[in-house]
This record gives sequence, structure tokens and C-alpha cells, in this order.
Amino acid sequence: MRKIVVIGGGAAGMFAAIWASEGGAEVHIYEHNEKLGKKLYITGKGRCNVTNGCEDVDELFRSIISNPRFLYSAFYTFSNQDMMRYLTGLGLPLKTERGQRVFPASDKSSDVIRALTDALKKNKVHIHLNQEVTELLMEDGHIEGICLANGEQIGADAVILATGGMSYASTGSTGDGYRMAEAAGHHVTPLNPSLVPMNIKEEWCRQLQGLSLKNISFSLQQGKKAFFKDFGEMMFTHFGITGPVVLSGSTCIAPRLKKGPVAAVIDLKPSLTEEQLDARILRDFDKNINRQIRNSLSELLPASLIPVVIDLAGIDPYRIVHDITKQQRQQLVSVIKHLTMTVTGVRGFNEAIITQGGIRVKEIHPGTMASKLVQGLYFAGEVMDLDAVTGGYNLQIAWSTAYMAGRAAAEGIAE
Repeated sequence: MRKIVVIGGGAAGMFAAIWASEGGAEVHIYEHNEKLGKKLYITGKGRCNVTNGCEDVDELFRSIISNPRFLYSAFYTFSNQDMMRYLTGLGLPLKTERGQRVFPASDKSSDVIRALTDALKKNKVHIHLNQEVTELLMEDGHIEGICLANGEQIGADAVILATGGMSYASTGSTGDGYRMAEAAGHHVTPLNPSLVPMNIKEEWCRQLQGLSLKNISFSLQQGKKAFFKDFGEMMFTHFGITGPVVLSGSTCIAPRLKKGPVAAVIDLKPSLTEEQLDARILRDFDKNINRQIRNSLSELLPASLIPVVIDLAGIDPYRIVHDITKQQRQQLVSVIKHLTMTVTGVRGFNEAIITQGGIRVKEIHPGTMASKLVQGLYFAGEVMDLDAVTGGYNLQIAWSTAYMAGRAAAEGIAE
């Protein structure tokens, strides 16, 4: 019987272990935390967005930021629909929400972890908690096993590296997997925090701390050209902006920031053209003809946003509505349709949901997740240079690659 060691007991590690054991191997998970699935526990604000329910696999690929072609075999072999069927088969009811985001019906990530843990126990997977792996043991280009922090050496026929990235270090994502992979001869691409809030230069942004905006259009621009656009929700914070559209935008901002300033532009009324918005403002003005402008926009904008928009439009907030000129009204329209901020950077790995970058995928067989450099070494999940936008896609990367790695490791298949 082949002995498989899985380093890391997160989503990818647990799932790889399940499928390696399904393949008839003796499987051991080594996890340096006190429990399995610590990062999985906090995903989706504790609800765990397990995957995306899109019915077209091509939509999965469109949501991948880094190296989508590498995932061709993985997604077609074990798709999001396969994952949903697997979880319901474990007795975990699911529900699908806006954007095809799939959650456990209970809204509890702990139920996902419990279902996977029960599958591990059923398959007699050996779980070793509070056990830190410090290095891979190799000889003549072959995996021989692992070495623990206490110096103990564990022999293995194959090792699956599923240590995650650098994000949320408190959950155990310390970047150890990158170091071990590099020691084995692999290359690690530049690492950046991703699905992460953004820092904003403008002081008025901080004045709006706690304000949430829904149904807005959000874009990122460098020069006059937008390189990212999305529609949805966001929120202002004490340092800048966050929320679904902001986090998704962060996946493509790192290389742009190195080239120069990036502008974040919000269209507060995307369903209205500038002409329609102007007509709407005129109607509001007609109802408030003798009031100050600061008291005449309450039906159009959130209260805390009104003084900011008026100031950015260059209008005296105490000006009476009937004295507002057409030019000033057009400035107001322009600000509402193009509320612009300067992005100075993104927050750190401690606030990032995922890590962008990782083990170079050109050095990994896409059909098995096996190393092209070290026989018996496999990879699963975020430790590789693979990432996606929000919506359950990143966890699907973990499930699909873990399935491939677990099955291939159990069978001793490299390519």
C-alpha cells in the first residue's frame, strides 16, 4: 500500500487526502494548527462560499486571473457541479445565492469542515495536528518523505504540498510551502496580497467610514483607460475602500501600481445616463426650490455622501437651489457619475483573502498536479500560481487541483 503524506490540513489538503485514500493509499495529514480547516472556517464571513454554481465550465475559466489554461484538465475532470454533488452526497445541503455563490444551507462553515472531517475519518486518514513540517526529504530527484520541527523523519512514497499562501497568517498560511518548494528546485513567482481592500489618498474617503454602497458601478483606470469594471457593493473604511467589487478589482491592480497612479471610479447611478440623472436632479430641485442645496439631495444620495459630492462639485453647500446654475448642476452630475479616488496601494497579507503568485505552474503537470522536477511530489490549492475573483472560484481551484493530486499520488502517476 502506498503511503501518502499531505502537508497542510486546509481545504486543498483535506480534499487531496480524501481522494488519495479513496485510491487505496495509506494517507497522513500533517497540520501545524490545532485543528483542520482553520482558514476555511472564516471564509465567506464564516459562511463558506464553497464554490460557484455556474453551469458553464467556460465561466469558471473566465473568472480565473492567473493561468486559467493550466486548470483545463482539473476543471473538466472535477468541476464545480461535481463538487456540489459531492458535498450533498456527504449529507450537506447547499443553497445558491446572488452571483451563483454556493453556501451550506446552514450558513455555517463549520458544517463544511465537519462533512470533510467525517469523510477523512471514514476513509481512515491519519490526522496529525500541531505538527510542523520543516522540509521535504529527497534523494536523486525522488521524494523520500518529510522532516518535522522536532527532527523526526517520516518516510513516504509521495508528498502532496497543500500549505496555502501567505494570506491570513493567523490561520497558518505562513508561506512555508514556497520555501519547501524552492528547496526542491521549484521557482516561486512574485507574491502579492489579493482579494484585498485598497488604500485611498483622498481624506474625504475616510470621512465616509462605514458607508456601504449598493448597485454601483466600479472601475479601475490608469490614464484614460479602464482595466477593470464591475457592478455591485462596496464600503468606505478608515483607510480607503473594501467590499466585493473592490476585492475583485485588487486581483489585477498589483502590476498597474508599479507603473504609476491608479484611479478608482464609482458611478453612483449606473442605471441612469447623464441626461437622465440631470432630469432627476431637476425634479428634486423643483421640490426644494427655496432650500439650500445641502438639504435638497436626500432622495438621491446617502446623507453622509451629500456634503462630499457637493464639495467635489465645487458648489457652496449653503447656496439656495433656485440660484444653482446649469453648469453647477452638470458638475454635480459629473461627480455622481464619476466619483474618483486615488489608489495608493492595497492592504497587507494579513487582510488578503488569497495570495496572488506561487509555485510556477510550468513546472507542474496539469493533468496530475505532479512536479516535473521531483518524482513523488504533488501540489494542491493556493500554493500554486493560481487565483481568481470572488464568488467561490478560489475554493473551486482548491477542490479541483486537490482531486487531481490525491488521485494521481495514490496511483503513483506523474504525467
